[in-house]
This record gives sequence, C-alpha cells and structure tokens, in this order.
Amino acid sequence: MKPSRLLMLPAVATLAFALAAFAMQAQGRVWRCPGNKYTNDTYTNNTARAQRQGCRAVEGGNLSVVQDIHSATMPSADPSSSAARAPAASPRIDSAEQRTRDDDARAILESELHKAQTRQSQLLQAYNGGQPEKQGSEAKNYQKYLDRVSGMKAQIDRNQSDIDSIRRELSRLGPAPAADSAGSGR
Repeated sequence: MKPSRLLMLPAVATLAFALAAFAMQAQGRVWRCPGNKYTNDTYTNNTARAQRQGCRAVEGGNLSVVQDIHSATMPSADPSSSAARAPAASPRIDSAEQRTRDDDARAILESELHKAQTRQSQLLQAYNGGQPEKQGSEAKNYQKYLDRVSGMKAQIDRNQSDIDSIRRELSRLGPAPAADSAGSGR
C-alpha cells in the first residue's frame, strides 16, 4: 500500500503546479505604476492604463489584492447625483448658527496660531542660529551636543509646519469678520 502512495505523489505535485499556473494565467499580468511624492506606488492589471502611466510589469512573487477603500466611498463629482446630496434626515443649520460655528472655529485656530508662534519664537531663541549654549556633559561629548542641536532643528521645522497648517485652515475660513457696526444702533 505504501508504494502506491509514493506513485501518487508526483501526480499530486503535477496537479498542484497546473492549478498554480492556471491561477497565474487567470490573474493576468500585473503592472507596478510609480506614485508621486504624495502617494505610494500602485498596482494594476489594466494594460492600457499601465502603458499610459509608464508602469513596469511585475515578475514572479505573490501579490495580495486589497480594494481601495477611498474609491469605494468617495461621492461622485456630479452634484445632481444622490450620493453627493445630504440625506433627507440630516438637520439643516441656519446661516446664523453656521456663522457662530465659523467664528468659534476661527477663534480656536487663532488661539492655536498664537501659541504656535510663541513656541516658535522660544525655539528660535534657544536654537540661537544653530549655536545653542552647551549644557553639562556636552562640553566633553560633542556628539551629544550635535544630537541636541539636530533635535532642536527638527522641533523648529515641525512647529513651522504646524503654523503653516493653521494659517491654511484660517485662509479656508475666509477673511476675518469685520466689527459688527450694524448692531451699534446707528
């Protein structure tokens, strides 16, 4: 009985190889398309798209296919489509309430901007143009000093990025509201 099992082993291996080849053929050729500085590389099995985007064929290896969640949930660009409209059950906000919310958001962002700018001036003062004062054991260990200086520079860059982001958000809210002269009793 054991010899018959040994004879079946090559047949099973051949069958497994044939199934794998069939699966690869069914999947077709897969292309790797380069991303840009904002996105990672993408993969496609669409030959026309691959040729347009200058993609390279992927040879060998295994690929796992994951559906892009963003493409499945993004509303269509057509404003008349039902996906772009708000659901009927969603509450409507009147313009005075929205203006109050926008003013609150602006106040919060301006407060955060002020904090970030204050922090930036403190960081720049401590950084001292790339020559901060040495502390404690840094006189003996120059690498420790260099590590602290590079950390300070990274903090300054991150904080500046935060300031830029807050300014972008403020610009999205539009210009600051003028003082309310309509309610002064004129």
